Amino acid sequence: MWGKSDWQQFFAISSRPWQRHRPPRPLYASGSQRVHPAVGFSLSELDDAGINMDAAEQLGLPVDAARIGAYGPNVSALREFVRSTRQPGKLG
Repeated sequence: MWGKSDWQQFFAISSRPWQRHRPPRPLYASGSQRVHPAVGFSLSELDDAGINMDAAEQLGLPVDAARIGAYGPNVSALREFVRSTRQPGKLG
């Protein structure tokens, strides 16, 4: 059974802003100077960012296996997201 301090800790954790660790939204370029939201990241974008399918699933990243090619800003966003989600005490 949870005590009062357990509930206080739970609400403190759940009310924290998690904007920093929210997964990035995938985009794709269409035409000149236009981008549109994509269903998920392509496999080549994940590969370029150094993320395998298991890690993408664990991080909650959407994956669209039908998309072909890599969009540079998506790869940069994925790298930055992975860097921000790493815990400081862990290596790798």
